[in-house]
Amino acid sequence: MARSTIAASGSHAQPGSAGALPYRRRHRSRSPEQSTSTRTPPPCKRPRFWSRHATTPLDRTPPADPPADRPRPAARGGGHRAVPYGGGTGRPLPSISATTTQVASGLKRPTAIAAPDDGTDRLFITQKSGSVRVYHPRTGLAQTPLLDITSAVDESGNERGLLGIAVPPDFAASQDLYLAYTALPDAAVTVARYRLDEGRLEPLLSQPHAEFSNHNGGQLAFGPDGNLYWSIGDGGSAGDPFRSGQRLDTLLGKIMRIDVSRTCGGLPYCVPADNPFVGTPGARKEIWLYGLRNPWRFSFDRADGSMWIGDVGQGRWEEIDHLARGRGGLNLGWSCYEGLEKFQGGDCVPGAAYTKPVFTYSPYTGGCSVIGGHVYRGRDHAALVGGTYIATDYCSSTVWALRPDGRGGYEQAEIGEMPTQVTSIGTTAAGEFYVVNDLPGGLHKVSFAQEEPTCRVDRAVTAWGTGMTVDLTLTNTGDTPVNGWTLEFSLALGQTVVSDWNTTLTQGSNTITAVNAPYNGTIAPERASPSAISPRTPATPHHRHASCSTATPARWAAEQPSGAPERNTGAPDVRTG
Repeated sequence: MARSTIAASGSHAQPGSAGALPYRRRHRSRSPEQSTSTRTPPPCKRPRFWSRHATTPLDRTPPADPPADRPRPAARGGGHRAVPYGGGTGRPLPSISATTTQVASGLKRPTAIAAPDDGTDRLFITQKSGSVRVYHPRTGLAQTPLLDITSAVDESGNERGLLGIAVPPDFAASQDLYLAYTALPDAAVTVARYRLDEGRLEPLLSQPHAEFSNHNGGQLAFGPDGNLYWSIGDGGSAGDPFRSGQRLDTLLGKIMRIDVSRTCGGLPYCVPADNPFVGTPGARKEIWLYGLRNPWRFSFDRADGSMWIGDVGQGRWEEIDHLARGRGGLNLGWSCYEGLEKFQGGDCVPGAAYTKPVFTYSPYTGGCSVIGGHVYRGRDHAALVGGTYIATDYCSSTVWALRPDGRGGYEQAEIGEMPTQVTSIGTTAAGEFYVVNDLPGGLHKVSFAQEEPTCRVDRAVTAWGTGMTVDLTLTNTGDTPVNGWTLEFSLALGQTVVSDWNTTLTQGSNTITAVNAPYNGTIAPERASPSAISPRTPATPHHRHASCSTATPARWAAEQPSGAPERNTGAPDVRTG
């Protein structure tokens, strides 16, 4: 284990309180059974209270304040286009299911995940108190920490501590890591370089944050341009009491961009010359984006370099932002807006352009804090979710999937649940997904699967002349369309089908196969497709039903002459009776 020698901190503020997590409302309690690591959503689970919005911002002046007793939504526009980007390559989102498998336990309030691209297949996991653990898929969680800076970290309360970690592109040669934490003795939010070969911590940049212990942000990531990006919340409490989101003279409520490969003007980093506020009087030149409340997690798409941000809301809306590569200087609206709704009209700047989120949801459906994730660019599940952004919520554990649709909008779906209290979604060097959860402190691998549509067949058999008619109604009971169906029937020996309706039918011996007609193969969720067959020879009128999956044709015996037993020769998921 490497312990650190600490260089001069450069951070300044005064002590405060609280810890490392993004939430700010009481989460719902779960039983131990609900906290298991592998969870499958109910097959007919409906989307929660989503808010879907157009994704091309408008240039407009913020609307006038609504009357105090009648708050109303106000459109949020901006002078920058948030889309389009390259669409995903995966299957329709409603047909995808996300599940997790626990691979390690014993972590103590894990907060972030990063992976070195050095061929070792390791994951680095930060713990709130100030240490970094190492996980390897073959050997598991190493008992000895990779590094320990607990002597430098203020972990008081719930949202302070070691919050973020980033691995530079040259890690294999440099053995440097970058850490975001709240520093002792003054609780300043700080980004620092840690030299593994020397066991030395070098603070680079800090922001006073002593008055309140929450909203420390804390995400670190290297962008496609090689620069280091760092997020900080608005200073805490509630309602942005310092009006930090819209101010450019503070790093609070911002995402910063710095070059850590060089030093400039006595600083241990350089400010890129194309940062948007270089040369703006009174502005902090490190600022890349502003108007954020608590951007706990953000990430870059490995394919197109676009930026995805999960910004924790005040109380009405959690939001996800998606920005094209290189779009600095954008105002994401807080605290003029929360999501798409006007929040504090007095914080709005007349004529300002605000960039709106691409997705919002209400936390009053069991959620509390959005946990921003990543765009899936791995190989194991590329056919299903390639190009899909995955996020979750600390309290509800809902898995949100978003993907540009190629037409200026987004596909959106709720595709399962994570373990409870996920604090971070991370990727391996190869792009596969892992998550850590706060309590009890586990590491979980994320997998994706195709959910086949489900259907129910109702059949009514009636006497008809010298034969019978079997009326069939195929009902889609799932959440995704049935695209093509096949049903097989066993008839009494000697029976033949003399006619059929709305099917393409073949018969071999006493078995018939009914396939959808060209015009009725697609059945929307909760819709039905009627058809019928008429075998020769009498039968006793009766009514039966069967459940089937379009993955495997359902098989059962149609009604036979009185006294003949019914046979079920189908797959295990077929039931009759």
